[in-house]
Amino acid sequence: MAEKNLSNSIVAVVGAGPAGIFAARQLAQAGVKVALFNRDIKPGGLAEYGIYYTKHKMKEGLRKQFRHILALPEVEYYGNVTVGRSCKLNLDELFQLGFQAVMVAVGAQGTKWLGLPGEDLKGVYHAKDIVFHYNKLPPFSTHEFAVKGKVALIGVGNVMLDIAHWVTRTLKLEEAVAVARRGPAEVKFTRQEMEYIIANLDLKALDQEMERVAHWMQQVDQDVDAAKAHILAALPKADAPVSDTRFRFDFLASPTRILGDEAGNVTGLEIEDTCLVLKDGDTKARSLGTTRVLDVDSVIFCIGDRVDENFGLPVAWNEFVKNPNPRFPINGISYEAYDPETDQPIEGVFVAGWSREASSGLVGVARKDGEQGAQAMLEYLQTVEPQYTPEQVHARLNLALKNCDKRIISKVDVQKLEAFEAAEAKRLGLEEFKLAANEEMLKVIEES
Repeated sequence: MAEKNLSNSIVAVVGAGPAGIFAARQLAQAGVKVALFNRDIKPGGLAEYGIYYTKHKMKEGLRKQFRHILALPEVEYYGNVTVGRSCKLNLDELFQLGFQAVMVAVGAQGTKWLGLPGEDLKGVYHAKDIVFHYNKLPPFSTHEFAVKGKVALIGVGNVMLDIAHWVTRTLKLEEAVAVARRGPAEVKFTRQEMEYIIANLDLKALDQEMERVAHWMQQVDQDVDAAKAHILAALPKADAPVSDTRFRFDFLASPTRILGDEAGNVTGLEIEDTCLVLKDGDTKARSLGTTRVLDVDSVIFCIGDRVDENFGLPVAWNEFVKNPNPRFPINGISYEAYDPETDQPIEGVFVAGWSREASSGLVGVARKDGEQGAQAMLEYLQTVEPQYTPEQVHARLNLALKNCDKRIISKVDVQKLEAFEAAEAKRLGLEEFKLAANEEMLKVIEES
């Protein structure tokens, strides 16, 4: 059976991060018209607001790709628009307006916490909020983060290293200690990210820590020397230190509560010692029942993210639920939203990127997932007929958005904003200049 022409099809892509933008390109290349919705004024998502703020070359390379995609005639951009169950524009309304399918690529906008006593103390934060802060994402850009003295970083992935990078090279604090429930063989960071801070690593403390946990690693057949070599692999290309901040690891340590004083400030982190055991072929951490207290002034959770449960799709294990028996699998992966209560797929709704698998991979992974999600959507579009033309759907959408209490941002507006920021960077002699508040961005767009 010959494939039908999809040039009269129109879909909504919600979320303009890497997954959503590259999905939009894949759809546009097939002739499908795309309305790209974004909660933020600027496109880019975690490519704009999640990559460490000094990685200018990487960010600008991604921005160039995004500009080319937004310039495609099949793609229309609707920035400063929030789609969700509690908003004026939700999934049901998108279908009522005439969109044949919806791709949800909003990422994992929520944050994971451990539910420990003391998480409400001053000086306790989540890494995502801090990353948004130093990348100038409104409103996080204007929030104050009272990170000081000695800092406990919960987690041992690349996000932890980003925060350690900030603590050692920007804040230049006294100490940063990475707290891990499991051992050195389970760290999740890359050599490249470690290069930024390894000059601050306390090598003597690492030797002592490896010696302390060696017994438990050997009990589960882990190679102590290989684990240590992985941590130290960044040394040959280490960035020169710019502070005396001491960076160290505390392995086999499970946080149990955060201690504070009468004024509500952090005074310590209580941790429970763990050991390593094998269970069903996997290495697990098991409590030893003994506790100790780390002397810290701030605690930052670097433990991943979860999707927004208020978006309007069923959620399980921090992700939107996917159809276990997909009609349109791509490489064995389901991109189709699913309602476990009715035991039915949610017709025409697809998920991709961190919306499909929270906190999974970086930009390249999100791009591939968005493109594969778009391919699943293209196969679905072969099975349905449009109710309205793309022009009619855009007209109906624009009429619905007229009652919105926020200024809707077009791709022309984005071009104006980028031109202003580029001019300001040149005027001030900076590699990059970013406006930190939505009000400032809207004023520039209006005055342009």
